[in-house]
Amino acid sequence: MGDRSIENKVLALKEKLSGAENVVVLTGAGISAESGVPTFRGEGGLWRTYRATDLATPEAFENDPKLVWEFYGWRRQLLAPLDPNPGHYALAKLERRIPRFTLITQNIDGLHQKAGSANILELHGNLWWVRCTRCGSLTEDRTVPLPELPRCGSCRGLLRPHVVWFGEMLEPKILDQAYEAIRECGVMLVVGTSGTVQPAASMGVIARKQGATVAEVNLDPTPYTDAYDISISGKAGEILPRLL
Repeated sequence: MGDRSIENKVLALKEKLSGAENVVVLTGAGISAESGVPTFRGEGGLWRTYRATDLATPEAFENDPKLVWEFYGWRRQLLAPLDPNPGHYALAKLERRIPRFTLITQNIDGLHQKAGSANILELHGNLWWVRCTRCGSLTEDRTVPLPELPRCGSCRGLLRPHVVWFGEMLEPKILDQAYEAIRECGVMLVVGTSGTVQPAASMGVIARKQGATVAEVNLDPTPYTDAYDISISGKAGEILPRLL
């Protein structure tokens, strides 16, 4: 029964996408977990004896930038060899077929870019970019390992990871672009998100209120499952390629 019902939902969503002019996709940690990216919520979220949530803060960086950079250096080493999975590739393919397509992601791993997605709004930044704490310049830097305390090429200021830490605001410009895309889309896919981190968690509801068809693809139900038109239980890497 379950397989039949999933098949029907996949077909219904496929039909919606085939006629869609403007599609928004929101992705979360679930799609990356299928590529082997560790999630830092839950029981296994320890590095040495630190919780990720204690190190991913402006205060931690101010107190001990070397320790915070060691943590991010370790994360970069984990991510460097990883590849996008069929879910990432399916979204890149979908983008090439839809006239207007926006990918909003909570992930910082850069796997969507690696898969070929182009129009991406990264709500939480990107692990492979660094930002100068003095002059503010932004640079892509895939060096692994990085120096203990990486410095800016122009002003020698201390660099920090270009990610949004706990207690920091999301970049207003990126958030505005995300909301604009959501307000204008006809179909929205919410993929691999737990539905617990705001403001991303309620973006699907906003799209639904604007009249869009909203579909969720996730392993487990989320707090918003009942608010969406279609909810498909499964792995992004297995479900998304079937939509093509």
